[in-house]
Amino acid sequence: MVSFVFDIPNPSQQYIHVHLSFEVRDDITVLKLPAWRPGRYELGNFAKNLRSFQVYDLEGNKVDCQKVSKDSWAALTKGLDAIKVTYHYYASELNAGSTYLDKNQLYVNPVNCCIFTDDHFNDDISVKLNIPDYWDVACSMKNEGNTLFAKGFDELLDSPFIASGDLQRRSYDSDGVNFHVWFNGEVKPDWDRLLKDFKAFTDCQMAKFMEFPVEEYHFLNQILPYKAYHGVEHQRSTVIALGPSYDVFGDLYKELLGVSSHELYHTWNVKAIRPIEMYPYDFTQENYSKLGYICEGVTTYMGDLFLLKSGVFKLEEYFNEMNKQLQRHFDNPARFYTSVAESSFDTWLDGYVSGAPGRKVSIYTEGCLISFVIDVRILKATGNKYGLDKVMKRLYFNYALESKGVGEADYKQVIEEVSGEDFTEFFAAYINGNAPFESILMEAFEYLGLEMIQKASDSYSEASLGIKAVRGGNHFVVKALYPGGSGEMAGLMIEDEITAINGFACNGELDKWLNYFDDDTKILTIKRNETTFEVVIPEVARPFYTKYAVRKLESTSKQQEKALKAWMS
Repeated sequence: MVSFVFDIPNPSQQYIHVHLSFEVRDDITVLKLPAWRPGRYELGNFAKNLRSFQVYDLEGNKVDCQKVSKDSWAALTKGLDAIKVTYHYYASELNAGSTYLDKNQLYVNPVNCCIFTDDHFNDDISVKLNIPDYWDVACSMKNEGNTLFAKGFDELLDSPFIASGDLQRRSYDSDGVNFHVWFNGEVKPDWDRLLKDFKAFTDCQMAKFMEFPVEEYHFLNQILPYKAYHGVEHQRSTVIALGPSYDVFGDLYKELLGVSSHELYHTWNVKAIRPIEMYPYDFTQENYSKLGYICEGVTTYMGDLFLLKSGVFKLEEYFNEMNKQLQRHFDNPARFYTSVAESSFDTWLDGYVSGAPGRKVSIYTEGCLISFVIDVRILKATGNKYGLDKVMKRLYFNYALESKGVGEADYKQVIEEVSGEDFTEFFAAYINGNAPFESILMEAFEYLGLEMIQKASDSYSEASLGIKAVRGGNHFVVKALYPGGSGEMAGLMIEDEITAINGFACNGELDKWLNYFDDDTKILTIKRNETTFEVVIPEVARPFYTKYAVRKLESTSKQQEKALKAWMS
């Protein structure tokens, strides 16, 4: 048995005192801390939060231990029966994948802070929490009081928990599986509404896959008083960070539904159906894969689609989500240079920051749109009998339940088996290449009796000048420039500050001043690297940034109505 103890002697310092003990099996014991966490495909370097790392024998004598990499240590354990490892973990970050401590809660994602060894990776584990008596514990691990149990590190590292005195919980059942919804933080849940909607999209997903990978599931919601939106998948649970508190059951409720449906779908796709490169996970280094368009793209598409299929979303509400993906796709010039497969591989390089302009695309957005097109192409090829959900069901039963990882060739083969069509050119052009999406999107929309409409952005700077800028006090900071747009031709650069138009300070009203000088020559005052200068904006008689939206055609054929009904059902 591997035993952990978590102590929180001074929560205001935000250091968790971790004690780990286990029997010794080798002369040298290599202790490792994970370098990343599944669900975010980049190195986390969690060891930067450790201090006071020590190893002792059972009599309390220090054991010689040397750090051999940024997150691993070699302890000389010859002749010892067991050792105890102690360290402090700094827990100051609160998001859906982090570890956090204050006077109100102990929130732990074990993959951030739990040391493991290869020899003990599959051993049973206990985790004792020394916490206030009035705190409850929200977690998917089995527990006896404040002691949690995991069958090996694979389960432990995938089982976050929240210990707090502010937890609220309700449960519902879907096909014999218990689902628990927890809220931590300031929130007033509308339980009747939430449980009705959650059960609806859960039932719908369960019906498509025919079974659930685990015996029960926990939605762990961290509700924050400030703006937040983040979710992280686990096999038996998800952690969702959302805020501000007052809007969770107001304007943010659709976001709560969206991220919850998305994370639930991950239970099958990624936690069970997993890229072959991550089967099993290697927690010590990068796990490169080009299949982000499956892991995140299919999940993004299906998460929203199941809200529509289950009746939780109306068609117009679903369109609002699709519109966001279309906008992100068409606003990103990287689609002309980089494939979604390449960008998936490069998440380990810079996947979660803006990075160099126009260098990469989003595995969520591009993968979602590709999944939509594949779904409709399968519907069309099978006379509306099957869709992408049939493909994912086969991957679950033929790969996940057979303990096999999925490769691109496997995914393509199953699509072709279900559809009866050859997808070789499609994969080459749209997944591993950067062919424009317009034609395949229009074809898919037309089959369903939908259309994609375009209109110039409502923002003067975006539509007429090709400048995307955000307000920074009284000035505006350039964040994107349309290729060949007026702003780019004038020599503007990313992060330039626009302070005035024709000598008049912006004062937070960039578009109003630009509209005012619509028929005049426009001279922008720019601040760059602590220098100030003026640029004349060339006049170009065409719109640049465009708004995209999907709507149903006013007149549709019986075939289109039948296809739309099949897609939605």
